[in-house]
Amino acid sequence: MALTRDFKDTIKDRVARDPSFSEELLKEGIECLLTGDVDTGKAVLRDYINATIGFDALGTATDRSPKSLMRMFSPKGNPQARNLFEIIAHLQQREGIHLKVQTVR
Repeated sequence: MALTRDFKDTIKDRVARDPSFSEELLKEGIECLLTGDVDTGKAVLRDYINATIGFDALGTATDRSPKSLMRMFSPKGNPQARNLFEIIAHLQQREGIHLKVQTVR
């Protein structure tokens, strides 16, 4: 399902107005991945990247092609764990946070 430009603009505007929203968006995307909802996790992370750093700057920072990164986070993308975790580590560093996994029963 393609996102409308309006939705992308809405996310970008919200991130600009509310810095804590970008952190929550990153956390939500990673939590979705960890719970097995990979498609939603990739979609949320794609929205986060578009609203914050952008794929061009992320590609430069991680020495990867922006087009390759866009494919990784596309609905049919299947990123290798090594690449995905490297991107997540960079996004955490950029956001100034360090996420930890916590056991909950």
